[in-house]
Amino acid sequence: MVAETMTDARGEQPSGKPLALVVDHLTKRFGERTAFEDVSFSVAQGEVFGFLGPNGAGKTTTVRTLGTLIAPTSGSASVAGIPLTSDNGPEIRQRIAIMPENPGLYRRLTVTENLQLFAGLYEQRHAAARIGEALEAVNLTARAGDLCGSLSKGLLQRVGLARALLNDPAVMFLDEPTSGLDPVAAHEVNDLINGLRQRGVTVFLTTHRLEEAERLCDRVAILSTTLRLVGRPDELRERLFSRSLIVETLTPLVAPDDVFNSTDGVESWRPEGASSYVLSVTDPRNSAPHVTRALVAAGADVVSISESRHSLEDVYLQLIDEDPEASQR
Repeated sequence: MVAETMTDARGEQPSGKPLALVVDHLTKRFGERTAFEDVSFSVAQGEVFGFLGPNGAGKTTTVRTLGTLIAPTSGSASVAGIPLTSDNGPEIRQRIAIMPENPGLYRRLTVTENLQLFAGLYEQRHAAARIGEALEAVNLTARAGDLCGSLSKGLLQRVGLARALLNDPAVMFLDEPTSGLDPVAAHEVNDLINGLRQRGVTVFLTTHRLEEAERLCDRVAILSTTLRLVGRPDELRERLFSRSLIVETLTPLVAPDDVFNSTDGVESWRPEGASSYVLSVTDPRNSAPHVTRALVAAGADVVSISESRHSLEDVYLQLIDEDPEASQR
């Protein structure tokens, strides 16, 4: 399947905001193995951009490449407005932050001591002030003196986010930030990501939690070595699935063909159980009143009429099912 994009991968996004990331035909190979190939997309400033795909699809390698940790094999990119080249690596690293799935904190140091260490690596002139701001942003001021070894995984993730905020990044790469967290801790991290969006930080989010991506992300990309689709979750649903109504009646219809085939807006129908029907329609909102009137005219007792809702998980599984290599990873 050829990768399709809902917006121009090289132009500005519909928001009209400047672009924080531009990726143009980027490829990374390790010998004979291809991590990702011919990937193109762009991300607007202040956007939360979800990067989804099965294990081994190339997501983390893409983050490492855009984060200047490894060099691409071919293609080009710009990060925070800076061309992705080896010479520009130090400048790019001053404008971005990367938070891996495991934050890699020193467990025998306190929260503040960890942040002081990393602030020194960033050559922060006003380290104490920046650390205080970062701790306040992730609601950890009260735990500043605690040893990191005494913290829960959820709190460690928040320390990792505080560390990533030290250099006031324009682009933040978050690799599975809620992996292994309980629902309460994951919700707290999600709130922090929304706070980053409100501050204008561009967030590049890799996650396996599809409901999380649907709730948080302005747009998502689905990667399986090559880029499969890019767009808003609602755009992807409409792209892959026909729109339909779910009709339930109290008892089975005597002649459903006569009811549905002559109703405006109904393209086709199929039974779904004894007294439920799935109707493919051109526009669910406009078709629902016509369907309701037709059912009432036929003497049916209508229990419910609702639009079929496909989730981002449905989109993801549909694309992965079409990719035989993805199912073998």
